[in-house]
Amino acid sequence: MAALLEIRNLTVEFQTAGGAFRAVDSVDQTVDEGQILAIVGESGSGKSVSMLAMMGLLPWTATITADVLEFDGIDLRNLSEGALRGLRGARMSMVLQDPKFSLNPVIRIGAQIEEAMEVHGALNGRQRRARMLETLEAVRIEDPERVARLYPHEVSGGMGQRVMIAMMVVMEPALMIADEPTSALDVSVRSQVLDILDDLVKRRGMGLVLISHDLNMVARWCDRILVMYQGAIVEEIGAGQLYEAQHPYTQGLLASVPQIDERRDRLPVLDRAAL
Repeated sequence: MAALLEIRNLTVEFQTAGGAFRAVDSVDQTVDEGQILAIVGESGSGKSVSMLAMMGLLPWTATITADVLEFDGIDLRNLSEGALRGLRGARMSMVLQDPKFSLNPVIRIGAQIEEAMEVHGALNGRQRRARMLETLEAVRIEDPERVARLYPHEVSGGMGQRVMIAMMVVMEPALMIADEPTSALDVSVRSQVLDILDDLVKRRGMGLVLISHDLNMVARWCDRILVMYQGAIVEEIGAGQLYEAQHPYTQGLLASVPQIDERRDRLPVLDRAAL
């Protein structure tokens, strides 16, 4: 089966006052339909930048090169901005980390979800409203009619994240990027949001890239894991084998996770000189 997303030798450099800074260095990634790929690593390791580069969402200061950068057989490297806009939101979408900064505070929730369909010319007004309500219900929001009338500040963090997911899946994309979708949520709500994403992947055959710091969560929930350090992928491993990782960086990340059944005076610190 052909990959839904295929990236080969992706490099991203930013022009700074001190010269070129390489944020992503020769990265390879593939995602198939119905597959959940996790990308883990410390902040600044290049996880989000690699996905933003694929979607054409980086500023003009970024120089992007790749041997292969394809989504569903479409070469993204020389695609016009208009053609990219036609793909973003419709066939590939991105759930950002914090809904407070992603939702327009002065537009009601229902109108924001309908806007994606309007931009892409999908359905008439009555059909868009019906699809919007169906999507809110699909992300397990009770009383979608009431929630659709609310402004973003009137909903909780967990509900705001569900609204963001609804906005991204209302056009039934083939690929979704979820950038730390549960980091601002408490444990019980986090589990509910992950269940929603898992259900969407299974029911719609969607490919999902999950960017996360939570190693225990991705080990339980994903199919494959890429570990990034200083812009490069240092290890690729099946989620079920994460705790058997061989690379010193991955082992260091795992060792730094607190365990509820042990007592430590200090958490281990990565020996970066050995990486």
